[in-house]
Amino acid sequence: MLNDFKYLPNSHTDSNWGLYITVAGSACVEAGSEYPPAPHPSGYHFKWENGRVLHEYQINYITNGEGVLETKGDIIPIKEGSIIILHPNVWHRYKPKGETGWTEHYVGFMGNMAESMIASSDILSKNKVTVIGFHEKIIDLYNEIFKQVKYERPGYQQICSGLIIQLMGNIISIKKNEDFTHDPIQKAIQKACIIIRNNTKENLNIEHIANELEVNYSHFRKAFKRYTGFSPLQYHSSLRIKQAIDQLINTNLSIKEISHNLGFCSVYYFSKLFKEKTGKTPSEYRKSTQ
Repeated sequence: MLNDFKYLPNSHTDSNWGLYITVAGSACVEAGSEYPPAPHPSGYHFKWENGRVLHEYQINYITNGEGVLETKGDIIPIKEGSIIILHPNVWHRYKPKGETGWTEHYVGFMGNMAESMIASSDILSKNKVTVIGFHEKIIDLYNEIFKQVKYERPGYQQICSGLIIQLMGNIISIKKNEDFTHDPIQKAIQKACIIIRNNTKENLNIEHIANELEVNYSHFRKAFKRYTGFSPLQYHSSLRIKQAIDQLINTNLSIKEISHNLGFCSVYYFSKLFKEKTGKTPSEYRKSTQ
């Protein structure tokens, strides 16, 4: 779909789904060309001197070339491999450098779920531009979105919503993994995850694990949380609760037996932790699934 775009209608059902696509397109803007390429509807087309305000989110991937993004108070250089993240109701303007042009792939979307997901990510909510480099997986997702909107077959909106979620997830993952690309602590964390998974029935000493892996305990704890989203003990507890849920649903074991199987020191502590994590006691959870 290079050098093409499509604006999409949405039904009440699509809006209620929580995330729906509004536009998808791509363009290879030659050096010295007019930008944005014509024609676009009035709500999207803009002149540089005026800028524009969108009423949707847009994620624009610049795969080659350079340019600039301006918002009120910010002038941000755009280089190859940048993601431009546009938010609703925010004045902006952007364009490629005249001497380089650029290639862009973009998708626009709206919905309550979209708002919630973007608000929950510092990478997507706080950055107007984030550099990820060239990733074939990102291009593949854009191409699949273009394929879906080209034919507008029944259910394409729901399929595209899933692809947009994958797109955002991949961007977040790429940026998070940058922190660990050249950090030897990454291998230690991966080994620790395996150790924890293999010992969900034990009460683990995380400092002892760090010593075994020959890493500084304080650095290990902080890096583990950045890498997984959990502290080591929270990661361990989460895995134990998942196993408890499986046994509550799929076995007739008593609460006491499940507590014992998972190595908890008492049924009281097991029930207390389970309620903290799920909002229900083990007995309440079992009843709710029967």
